Amino acid sequence: MLGDRIVDTRSEWRTFANDEKGDDPSRVGAVADPLLNGSQLDTVISARDGYSGRAKELTRAQNKNSTSKSERNLIAAYKEIGAMAEAIGLPKNVSDIAKQLYKKIEDSKQLKGKTIQSIIAACIFIACRKANVPRTFKEICALTKVPKNEIGRVYKTIEKLLVADSQASAAAHGGDMVNVQLAGPRTPGDLQYTPTASTSASDLMIRFCNRLQLSPAIQATCVELANRMADAGTLAGRSPISIAAAGIFFISWLMGKGRSAKDVGEAAGVSEGTVRNAYKVIYASREQLIDPKWVENGKGSMVWLPS
Repeated sequence: MLGDRIVDTRSEWRTFANDEKGDDPSRVGAVADPLLNGSQLDTVISARDGYSGRAKELTRAQNKNSTSKSERNLIAAYKEIGAMAEAIGLPKNVSDIAKQLYKKIEDSKQLKGKTIQSIIAACIFIACRKANVPRTFKEICALTKVPKNEIGRVYKTIEKLLVADSQASAAAHGGDMVNVQLAGPRTPGDLQYTPTASTSASDLMIRFCNRLQLSPAIQATCVELANRMADAGTLAGRSPISIAAAGIFFISWLMGKGRSAKDVGEAAGVSEGTVRNAYKVIYASREQLIDPKWVENGKGSMVWLPS
């Protein structure tokens, strides 16, 4: 037996969108949304008079009375998160994670005094890291128009709150700390949170290379260089963006597809001088950093590197 209770989600009768003005007399409504509060049982006013006159007035009055202010704020925040994620081409799971984070913070009531925009910006920043598509503070700042320092402060506060909440949940369940990825249809209250790791240069390489229209082979070599620099401690203490930009500049010339320091700086969002200064350090350690397979059979040459 597969099931003794089955809900038929089909319409009570055939519907024709053009004739019925979009009205769909279905037995059931939409599925419950874990990101919204309440029972989510609502009433829909029929639009059989062409959605004008009395039906329009009743719909407006019903919407005012049925939706609470907090729920309206949540819906507005979710729409803003979705629009921002779509604006810079982020995958849907990033917006889903950001919405779950926002709901968790909103329910905690522990970020009073912070603007909604700054909370949304920090949630998107964390969601990008959780989904392994990290974005820099500067990119999130340009997207949300929230100052970089404010995003950083709210981000750190949110991480502390979520970690503390996860530890409290683990203690309540006998100390078993279960790491649950922030994705899927789980209820936000059930999520366990682990702090995000700092963005590495290799995480940024491919995106910057795409902006410079470099081939996949060069992109892969750039990622390898970033990993070799991390192991050797080259450019230790520099920001991941500066390391990524200098590495791309180095590899593009090594492979005979040189890009100017200005172009690389614009793609990465750093100054031309920053790219050149970091490149000098890589150039000085070129013998240790270059893998022989990168230059075999004439694919690349250290002679092409700017001195």
